[in-house]
Amino acid sequence: MTKETMEMVKQATRHVPLVEQTRDGLVESIHYGSLVALNADGSTALEAGEPDAPMYPRSSLKPLQAVALLKAGLDIPERLLALTAASHSGGKDHRDGAAEILKIHGLTEAALANSTDLPYGFNERNQWLREGNGPTRLAQNCSGKHASMASVCVINGWPVEGYLHPEHPLQVLVRDTITELTGEDAAAVSTDGCGTPLFAHSLHAMARAYGRLASADEQTNEGKVAHAMRRHPDMVAGEGRDVTALMRAVPGLLAKDGFEGLQLVGLADGRAVAVKISDGGDRARMPITLEVLRRLGLDGGNLDTLQSPPVLGGGLPVGELRAGHIFTTN
Repeated sequence: MTKETMEMVKQATRHVPLVEQTRDGLVESIHYGSLVALNADGSTALEAGEPDAPMYPRSSLKPLQAVALLKAGLDIPERLLALTAASHSGGKDHRDGAAEILKIHGLTEAALANSTDLPYGFNERNQWLREGNGPTRLAQNCSGKHASMASVCVINGWPVEGYLHPEHPLQVLVRDTITELTGEDAAAVSTDGCGTPLFAHSLHAMARAYGRLASADEQTNEGKVAHAMRRHPDMVAGEGRDVTALMRAVPGLLAKDGFEGLQLVGLADGRAVAVKISDGGDRARMPITLEVLRRLGLDGGNLDTLQSPPVLGGGLPVGELRAGHIFTTN
């Protein structure tokens, strides 16, 4: 990160209260953050906080990375393309799917360079441990993306070893594709938890990219990724995961979360939403995202099925996790 970028980040501290937890009418906790919602023409419909400040989009970059892999010649079944864009729960279908991508291209788990981990999903992790297993690369939530990255190297005759290096031809293509889709140069570069190069972009730029993906023709690379994710939301996350439930509840909606409080949504008409919870609190992503979608006119009945569980006291509801009311409307 350059000195200029560091100064920009230091100055961009205007996060605002987005989500609050109440207990018997008293606000107990507050999550701050920033957000933006874009109209189909790219103009701003709603915003709060500092949506133009650079931040690391974490796993919400995966659908954009998947577009780059299609550009590089990746050709796999649709459900496996959805897995390529996934932060999956580590269930059998997810692990087997990543292994299938590798097998198609003559590779094994040994080709993967992601970190080892237990399955991300609560139930999947417990079952995995009951069976006596430990951390593996296939169980790690990014294994679909890494299997496809290694496979693209085989397709193009690039070295598989070292495919995560920022100057590897694959990662150069990924970086250029993200720049193209967001319409914004990366403000900084780091390394994601799984070892992949990670590029800092604004919420505004990420929303623009998701609007493009969600509204793209199915025959384009962007459209192929979006349609695969919408048709196979269970592969993008897993049963019991809010992103999977959101895509099932709203036809045509594209959704992807990211560690440290990121939520991206694209709608089929080109509108889009980007949310960042500044403290990284995962529980705050969905309440504020649902409120923004309601303000954009989406069906409240479908969205109401995704409400956060109540705050309990002695096993009985005594409070709630709810969105704040601090939007600027254009």
